[in-house]
Amino acid sequence: MLIPLAVRDTVPTTVRGLRAALASGALDVHAVVEAVLDRIAARGSDATWISRTTPEALHARAAELAAARAAGADLPLYGVPFAVKDNIDVAGLPTTCACPDFAYEPVTDATAVRRLLDAGAIVVGKTNLDQFATGLVGTRSPYGACESVFGGDLVSGGSSSGSAVAVAAGIVPFALGTDTAGSGRVPAALNGIVGLKPTRGLVPTTGVVPACRSLDCVSVFTTDVPDAADVLAVLAGPDPDDPWSRTGTPTTPGTRTAVPAPRELDVDDGTAAVFASVAARCEITAEIPLGPLVEAGDLLYGGPWVAERLADLEAFLEARPESVLPVTRMLIERGRDFDAVAAFRGRHRLQELRAWCARIWEHADVLLLPTVPTTFTRAEIAEEPVARNLVLGRYTQFANLLDLAAIAVPVGTTAAGRPVGVTLFGPAFAEDRLITAAHELAVREAA
Repeated sequence: MLIPLAVRDTVPTTVRGLRAALASGALDVHAVVEAVLDRIAARGSDATWISRTTPEALHARAAELAAARAAGADLPLYGVPFAVKDNIDVAGLPTTCACPDFAYEPVTDATAVRRLLDAGAIVVGKTNLDQFATGLVGTRSPYGACESVFGGDLVSGGSSSGSAVAVAAGIVPFALGTDTAGSGRVPAALNGIVGLKPTRGLVPTTGVVPACRSLDCVSVFTTDVPDAADVLAVLAGPDPDDPWSRTGTPTTPGTRTAVPAPRELDVDDGTAAVFASVAARCEITAEIPLGPLVEAGDLLYGGPWVAERLADLEAFLEARPESVLPVTRMLIERGRDFDAVAAFRGRHRLQELRAWCARIWEHADVLLLPTVPTTFTRAEIAEEPVARNLVLGRYTQFANLLDLAAIAVPVGTTAAGRPVGVTLFGPAFAEDRLITAAHELAVREAA
């Protein structure tokens, strides 16, 4: 199908922009498909994708949607293309978890993917990730290491590296990631986009290969906050097939903001300056110590929760140890260092930290933190792959352990041109509050 170049070049790269253009008739869904294919071709071999839907299948999907729409179907995401992290099942495409020997062919879609398809969205393909979703750097993959869209050899962040780059590069308006330790927020910060990490269990994880089963979340990448809200509205809801699925009462909006005391913040100078500027425009009602948050986050890789990663992968690691990257295998096999006594001790300490965290919301509606303390190049990560990975997760790893919702938003760059993002945290089921606060923050940043 021949699509005029003038049309391809003006296809919007946001969910709402694309929906409006399709609703008005200014765009045809086949033109959207062609625009995506052109953008992928223009990027070349950038390590974003592991597998892709064929052009023929994309156009067949476009024709199917056009017919359904003509018949009166309600399709809130009609014609919107999206990408899926390759630890989430899409029927017809292999699930690899960035480990070729682990690959399998799912016969059904993950619940999150199926909900998006039922809403009229189009799966473009499966994206690269840190192997088995273990890492925050985006370099732990045999399929290559995505570079941040900011260039300069900067890491894209992980583990949802390819999904973040696909959105930040303007290939698709939104993408699915997962977020256990920060994988839906670190890549957002390092690519200048929005990363929404819902409350654990709000979006079903049926059809998601577990990383740390009790903490895993499906996350959403978009270029702006309203798009993230629209996608979450389709994804959220209970799933009888997911034993971790749950619902709760949404929290009311509020603008009271907690921040760390300046002496508590351990970030580079450029990030510190941008963060101080953002905080100055917020309604600060509390300053908190960061020690309890960091301690909670340290339980994920330095405590017994690392054994939960081993629990799901032990059989594969024992059968095919050579198939797993050495750094990934080393991190997962640390789970053997913890016994049941250590697990209970960790669980008891976590309960104390959760009680401490709950008191934050007596004085504030949201907690504002830098998403990452600094940025690294791919060469720097290669020098210290474990230590620098932990630095990137300093202000993200505690979120799921403490049962928080979070949204990461871009707030500009340092004087040296490095990306800076901040994250707003709230208690479980505070998505509406966080989306409202993040939107207001974006408005203030643009003013």
